Amino acid sequence: MNQADAKARAGMLRVDQAGEYGATRIYAGQLAVMGQRAPDARAIARMAEQEARHRAVFDALAAKRGVRPTALQPLWNVAGFALGAATALIGPKAAMACTAAIETEIDRHYGEQLEAIGDGDPELSRLIEEFRAEEIEHRDAAIAAGAEQAPAYPLLSGAIRLGCRIAIGLSRHI
Repeated sequence: MNQADAKARAGMLRVDQAGEYGATRIYAGQLAVMGQRAPDARAIARMAEQEARHRAVFDALAAKRGVRPTALQPLWNVAGFALGAATALIGPKAAMACTAAIETEIDRHYGEQLEAIGDGDPELSRLIEEFRAEEIEHRDAAIAAGAEQAPAYPLLSGAIRLGCRIAIGLSRHI
């Protein structure tokens, strides 16, 4: 792998690791507000467990490849928890709208990464494909749970998706 490809893969891994970290913080914020007994708490806790597993895998791969995490992780810690808590305060459908919006962007993002990688990194491609399938499941579950019925859904979804795209761009380099 040439230096440009190595740098690009490091950026991908940094973003993916940051994204999974942010996802765990979003779900932590939602569960902190909703409690463990809320109707959607079991589904959220299951998604949070999958995100934690994704993060652990990306943490290990980043360490193995010598990729530093994003310097923005402290920001994603607070921002992720705040986003999760805020959407849960709006209501369960808004919490699900948050998941649907983020997972829509992650599906797009992972698809772009797979296209860019091609056959050049089978290990990373396999992980991205596996995790992408689970992220799509999360999005579909959130939609089935009423995400699109959240108050001001188009505005809420659009704002969250924009924030997700900004976080991806920043985490790639910082």
